[in-house]
Amino acid sequence: MPSPSVPKGHKGEGWVGEEKRSAMFGWFRKTEKAPLVFPDCQTAYDYACSHLDNRVLVEAVIPALVVEQGKTGSEGERYFLLRLAGRDGGRQIWACTLKEATDYPAVGDLIGYRVVRYDPDLAEGLDLLGYIAYGFEPVFVPGRGWRIARNYTPANIRQTVRW
Repeated sequence: MPSPSVPKGHKGEGWVGEEKRSAMFGWFRKTEKAPLVFPDCQTAYDYACSHLDNRVLVEAVIPALVVEQGKTGSEGERYFLLRLAGRDGGRQIWACTLKEATDYPAVGDLIGYRVVRYDPDLAEGLDLLGYIAYGFEPVFVPGRGWRIARNYTPANIRQTVRW
C-alpha cells in the first residue's frame, strides 16, 4: 500500500515533478551563473577594481588596462603603460609583450598581466616582474574569470605544471 505522503502515481523516489536522477550526484551540481557582459573595457576594469580580489601572486594573471603604448625593444618586444586592477584604484607599471609574440594590444584594451616574480621588500617599480599574456573580452564569467579574446604568450612558453 502506498504511503499517504507520496502522491498517486509517484514511486516515492526523489521529488514530485523532478526527473529521476541520483540524489548523491544532485548535491554536487553547480548552478550556472550568467556571464557579466560590460559595454566597454573601462567599465570591465572598474568592475575588476571594485569587486574582485586581484592579489599579486607569482603566476597570477591580473586584469589591467592599457593606458599608453611605449617603445619597441631591440628584440621586438613592445612596451605598454598599464594600470593593474586593485581595490585602491590599481597601480601603473610598464610591461611588455614577449619578443616572440605575434600580436599586441591597443590603447584602451583590457589585458591579463602574468606575474613572474614579486618581491614586496623591493621599492615600488622594482618589486613586480611579468609580461602581457592575454587580451580579455569585457566579459566576466563568475567562478571562471575573464573571457580570453587573444593570447599574447608565444607558443614556446610553457605553463608551469604543479602536482
